[in-house]
Amino acid sequence: MSAHTLLAESGCHIQANCGFPAPGLNSFNFKPIFSVGSFDFTKPMLLAIICMLLVVGFFWAAFNKPKLVPGKLQLVGEIGYTFVAKSIAREVIGKKGDKYVPFLTSIFFFVWLMNIMSIIPLAQFPVASRFAFPVALAALVFITYMYLTFKKNGFRGGVKNLVWIEGLPKPLVPLIVLLEFIQNVITRPFTLAVRLWANMFAGHMLIVMFSVATWYLLTPSFFAAIAGGSFVLAAGMTAFEVLIQFLQAYIFTLLASIYISGALEEGH
Repeated sequence: MSAHTLLAESGCHIQANCGFPAPGLNSFNFKPIFSVGSFDFTKPMLLAIICMLLVVGFFWAAFNKPKLVPGKLQLVGEIGYTFVAKSIAREVIGKKGDKYVPFLTSIFFFVWLMNIMSIIPLAQFPVASRFAFPVALAALVFITYMYLTFKKNGFRGGVKNLVWIEGLPKPLVPLIVLLEFIQNVITRPFTLAVRLWANMFAGHMLIVMFSVATWYLLTPSFFAAIAGGSFVLAAGMTAFEVLIQFLQAYIFTLLASIYISGALEEGH
């Protein structure tokens, strides 16, 4: 159970002489909704499934029976699809990126929805702040990157694409090959996952901190004024987090398209 939930249930305020229950990792842990053997189905898993169903359901409803003159739902779907196609795929990959737009669109809206869950009543939790979810998405992008690299260039060309740079002095070749391998095979998927996770983790922690502080300081005394300041900060952080949620979905998708573009290029 999260710290702010415990605080609300206990009625703990500063004048009650109870210590401030600073939120920590407990704000990211949830009791299982149900368990099957050693498998626990938790709230973040449920939210991830809901996000997936929303993305699939929306685009199926928007494009299942497309019309020449689009209705409202189809129009919204076309705007979202066109945004990813023109602002990400075409800008990074070029015309050959058109075939990857459905993949990139799915990633963008799925990540965005998972992030938005932090400001949705009852949900109030960014799914991507649990590390396993960004890791799974980064693994999907990395597998796609590797598959396209070797499909486009063959085994030898794929290895060359990943680790080789033309024109290097011979003494530097072993070092550069090692660094390129670390960058393209190890660092890329790791940083892709960590960037999304860290931003969602930190943002949620700040919102919880100021929300808990607002409740803790909310008394009839002069502390109420301080609680008001904490509430303003919580509201401001929430508004700022809305922007960060969109930007992180955009950056994640942009990096995925950069990796796809690199996989489609000849070895350098």
